[in-house]
Amino acid sequence: MRYVGLMSGTSADAVDAVLVEIGPDGRAQLLASHPHPFPADLQAAVHELSHADAINIDRLGELDTALAEVFAEAVRELLRQSGQTASGVRAIGSHGQTIRHRPQGQYPFTMQLGNPSLIAERTGITTVADFRRRDMAAGGHGAPLVPAFHAVQFRSPEHSRAILNLGGIANVTYLPAGLDQPVTGFDTGPANTLLDQWSRRQRGEHHDAGGEWAASGRVHDQLLSCLLDDPYFRVVPPKSTGREHFHLDWLEESMRRLGDHPPPQDVQATLLALSARSAAQAIHQFLPSVDEVYLCGGGCHNPQLVGSLRRELGAIPVRDTGALGLEPDWVEAVAFAWLAQRTLASETGNLPAVTGAQRPVILGGIYPGGLQNSGLRTED
Repeated sequence: MRYVGLMSGTSADAVDAVLVEIGPDGRAQLLASHPHPFPADLQAAVHELSHADAINIDRLGELDTALAEVFAEAVRELLRQSGQTASGVRAIGSHGQTIRHRPQGQYPFTMQLGNPSLIAERTGITTVADFRRRDMAAGGHGAPLVPAFHAVQFRSPEHSRAILNLGGIANVTYLPAGLDQPVTGFDTGPANTLLDQWSRRQRGEHHDAGGEWAASGRVHDQLLSCLLDDPYFRVVPPKSTGREHFHLDWLEESMRRLGDHPPPQDVQATLLALSARSAAQAIHQFLPSVDEVYLCGGGCHNPQLVGSLRRELGAIPVRDTGALGLEPDWVEAVAFAWLAQRTLASETGNLPAVTGAQRPVILGGIYPGGLQNSGLRTED
């Protein structure tokens, strides 16, 4: 069974599109991948709405449609490059573009854009989307959702592993060696989001390539301590967070409290130290039995961040998921292809021990494509 997975993270720099085959054991094999770039104006609109206090409803609706057009284009290009026809794909699993995630409060909600009806119409392929809200309806945070996939793909009876995703936000999955022990996971805090935001503001660069700018600065210890004092880092899992919490106003407020504005490169070095230390501290504090860590996500390409993590984790070996058979750039996109398969099979996709939901639930909504792959009979 072949599926397409689509993932767009908080950086909104590209849509990760993958073609996968899922075997009888539930494990996924990556067949093809395509990083589809975001148009610059669309990326700017996503960043603006993700941090806006007030949102224009017309702009929200337009962005929902514009994102879906890009997602559909990413699918078509993936299929063209791989020589795969739409009729040979059972379904698309589309995460959508998160613009707000508020799991706390009287009325918790999460919002992802990228109209799945339009994706199904443009591609002719049944599309499964809106994965997070069903878990939230069951009392969960709606995130992280990939640990269930990690458990099938990466679990070992010999080693207690942590899979650490270094996306915009860092999230960790704990895969205990004892198969009778539950899989757990949570968001540890920022990974790339603050690094990217600060780089854009100070240098007009979308990211700090290779962490070279951060390496030119020095960690400001007082600022790092102030940032690490944020209450989120002390919250006991399950927990999740996002760009709504970790943004540049949050950073600026810490600098105002200190009465100090370090040189921009020192701030970048401090933000990198924050990402590494908060993730490592979370592993040491909440997952003390971990004996190996595997990385995935865009942060794997930042040697300064990876090196800092290795120092913070001490004797725990750190590799990337390529050592386990799945390249780190594509893990999350593959996970949403896998979740689409679960939904169509009427199988649950969340882990209550991870999200805090009251029970396992079937995730997402199904938007039929052409009759040839929608699962519907022609007479229907």
